[in-house]
Amino acid sequence: MVFSSISFLFLFLPFVFAIYLITPLRFRFIFLLFANLLFYFWGEGKFLEVMLYSIVLNFFAGILIDRFENPWKKKFLIASIFINLVFLFYYKYFNFLTQILIDSGVKSIQNPKVHLPIGISFFTFQGLSYLIDVYRKDVVGSRNFIHFAMYISLFSQLIAGPIVRYKDILNDIITNVLTEEKIVYGIQRFIVGLAKKVIIANSVAFISDSIFEFNPLDLSTGEAWLGLLCYSLQIYFDFSGYSDMAIGLGSIFGFRFLENFNYPYFANSVQDFWRRWHISLSTWFRDYLYIPLGGSKGSNSHTFFNLLIVFILCGLWHGANWTFLAWGLWHGTFLILERMKAFRFLLSMNLVLKHLYTLLVISLGWVLFRADNLTYAIQFMQRLFVFEGSEMNMDHYMILKLIHVELFIIISIAVLACTPIFKNIYIRLNTFELILNLKKKLFFAILFALFENLYYIFLFLVSISYLASGTYNPFIYFRF
Repeated sequence: MVFSSISFLFLFLPFVFAIYLITPLRFRFIFLLFANLLFYFWGEGKFLEVMLYSIVLNFFAGILIDRFENPWKKKFLIASIFINLVFLFYYKYFNFLTQILIDSGVKSIQNPKVHLPIGISFFTFQGLSYLIDVYRKDVVGSRNFIHFAMYISLFSQLIAGPIVRYKDILNDIITNVLTEEKIVYGIQRFIVGLAKKVIIANSVAFISDSIFEFNPLDLSTGEAWLGLLCYSLQIYFDFSGYSDMAIGLGSIFGFRFLENFNYPYFANSVQDFWRRWHISLSTWFRDYLYIPLGGSKGSNSHTFFNLLIVFILCGLWHGANWTFLAWGLWHGTFLILERMKAFRFLLSMNLVLKHLYTLLVISLGWVLFRADNLTYAIQFMQRLFVFEGSEMNMDHYMILKLIHVELFIIISIAVLACTPIFKNIYIRLNTFELILNLKKKLFFAILFALFENLYYIFLFLVSISYLASGTYNPFIYFRF
């Protein structure tokens, strides 16, 4: 069950929120835990037990790490991290490893397909961050199983993040203050995320998926760039839209989640991109891997090695495929180049050129991320720069039929929404109110509030109309 589904929007969410509001404060988290488990069971059935094992393991490991001092404290931490990673490796990478062995000529090995439980990467990383924070004494190990289980299984960010750290929402867990302001903000943020996902991401996804189904050698240069543009927009608005919905849902239930995206396509370097893209993941790798490895405190060669390790693992975190490994290496390589004196000119270019350089690197990286294999990715990249057409056939005519005025409007709005332009307009309008006299200020405030409410109602109705019409509704991050 995804957030952008009729069953969630008109059945699960209204029912859960209504019961949550009328439930006495001391029983709210018990009910929310039940709702979380129901949500996960709805999508994963018997694999709910995998998440339950993770909850029990990390809860008791946190208590042991908190109670003992070194050397036992460190031993419990290492053991619990190892068990967590064994779970993650088995469910996420076992198929990949066995396929490598089979391709290498190992005849005796069998390849039973292991199912990948939804969201295992996210709830495993949350568990690991909790254990490490307890070890570092950044947070006290929880003694309340309901609170901890609710934190790990919180349905609003369970299957696609953001990765929420226990210490960041501990105060919300303890106080659980639910205000009208939080609810209103949460609803508005959720609607924006829903519109991003349903109106923009789904619209461009059909084009990108259609084009990426072609043999790259059969594509024209224009079709290849159109497919790449649509996929770049799809993955951003799909994932940032889902993060907006998760942040909104968290606010509705009284939790404040940190931002996960900050206009990443507005970045002026690859390093800047990773400060803006999937912030909860990039900061997780920074705080729990890059800095413990030594970060950038040692020699350049040591720093470069740390970056490669981090981004190789970042690539593999996204999926068990050589293409994800290559994607991680691609980003790690450019991060290293930007730190080398010989390539400092990359960051000394004027702002427009820096934006173009960054967009090119990120976009080509998405080819690796989207392709099923490295051969396809290389051929697709080559097609981007051959500057030639292709022989028209029925499939190409079908793609041309998909390109219509509505799509161009959506792409134009999406490109603008990748920049802070709409946010700046909103801020300017709020600032404009301050220079008005009292009478005009009251009138403007009423008009602005009316417009704002109509805007969110309009977004919601359009989103629902897209869903009701049976629009294409894939979800990229289900596989993570």
